[in-house]
Amino acid sequence: MTSIDVKTVPADPTSRDSLARRGLDYRVVSGDDIPDFVRAVHRGFLGPEPEQKVVDADASLYAENRLIGVYDPEAAQPYPVSTEMSWITSLSVPGGAAPMWAISEVTVAATHRRRGIARAMLEGELRAAAGAGLPFAGLTVSETTIYGRYGFAPAVPTSTMTIDTRRAGWSAARPEARLLFVEREQLAEDLGVLHERVHGVRAGNISGWEHRWRQQAGLTADAEKPRDIRGVRALDADGELVGAMAFVVKEGDEFAVNSLSVDLLIAATPDALAALWRFALTYDLVTTVTASRRPVDDPLPWLVADSRAIRQRVIDHGWLRILDVPAALRARSLNGALGLRLRVTDPLGIADGSWTVAKLGGAGLEIAELDEDARADVTLDVGALAAAYLGGATLETLADAGRVSGDPAKIAELSSALRTARAPHLPIWY
Repeated sequence: MTSIDVKTVPADPTSRDSLARRGLDYRVVSGDDIPDFVRAVHRGFLGPEPEQKVVDADASLYAENRLIGVYDPEAAQPYPVSTEMSWITSLSVPGGAAPMWAISEVTVAATHRRRGIARAMLEGELRAAAGAGLPFAGLTVSETTIYGRYGFAPAVPTSTMTIDTRRAGWSAARPEARLLFVEREQLAEDLGVLHERVHGVRAGNISGWEHRWRQQAGLTADAEKPRDIRGVRALDADGELVGAMAFVVKEGDEFAVNSLSVDLLIAATPDALAALWRFALTYDLVTTVTASRRPVDDPLPWLVADSRAIRQRVIDHGWLRILDVPAALRARSLNGALGLRLRVTDPLGIADGSWTVAKLGGAGLEIAELDEDARADVTLDVGALAAAYLGGATLETLADAGRVSGDPAKIAELSSALRTARAPHLPIWY
């Protein structure tokens, strides 16, 4: 994927100097400073003061990644007043995979808001990622209004599904996969194995890590009500693992009116997916099933007898930021022939430029820089390209929103090249 050690990438000097002029210290965090970095992250996400076992566990995990902290010498606590963590992961793209600069744990202390800290920190991360040669940066967000100004765009939508099991029924054939309850240690292992097996099937997914699966199984030091979490695995006719699900059953006001929350469902085959869905929808004494972070084209409505028993809420989930337009276009497969002059605008100047983009028949993609004075067939901002890049939006829709302009035929040509047969999907937070 890439040989870059993310921990060797230095703090961005432009952001460092900008914050230094405001009396703040912007730097890479390491060693003995990591525990206080952990405490600042918990505070930033409105959590309670973490127990020492949580601090120790998180510090061990964080030490594997690149940490950036902003410090105020006048602060009464030794914590950074702003935090950010990054690492390099594999992003599944149409037809393959590409390295991505993943960003997480972005916080600013409530005492230091509106001082330009987040802007300096995020712009510094993008410059660092671009300087390291990464074609993308990505994140999942708690607030949707922040990241568009930095060139990110919601590229991987997700669906939350709520099912009335008393109405839904089941109309598909009975699945063949066998389901078995498992202990939480086995659940964590199964989720990790399956994620790595299937994460390249749809665009928008990233490589997982052990802590995430242990977290899903309620095995981490900060787990809340871990014993509420149960897990099942799906086996095919040959006894091979083909699916797993972590879920919680919550008691209702009446004995036979309870709810089941699917926390994570991973299936390697359509039959395993159907088996896990059927298990959830026919669980004894459960009248409502909810599932979050499902693909927007999940086949469940076609498996039940009454699709009106399903309510779907689609929201943004995976956000993408393109840092190198030619590298991004070369990283994925494109549909059909293509020939146009493309102009991408970037307010930060990182991915700004104009190119001729050509792909004829079975030939490879040819991209060449275009004179800035030449007229472009298609002009769009870097966020619009990111939104369409994984197949989560069409350029026609973005043109209607004023984000894309140019020759309608060329817009349609590029839009067709970027389309995907299946919606992108990211089943986890990062």
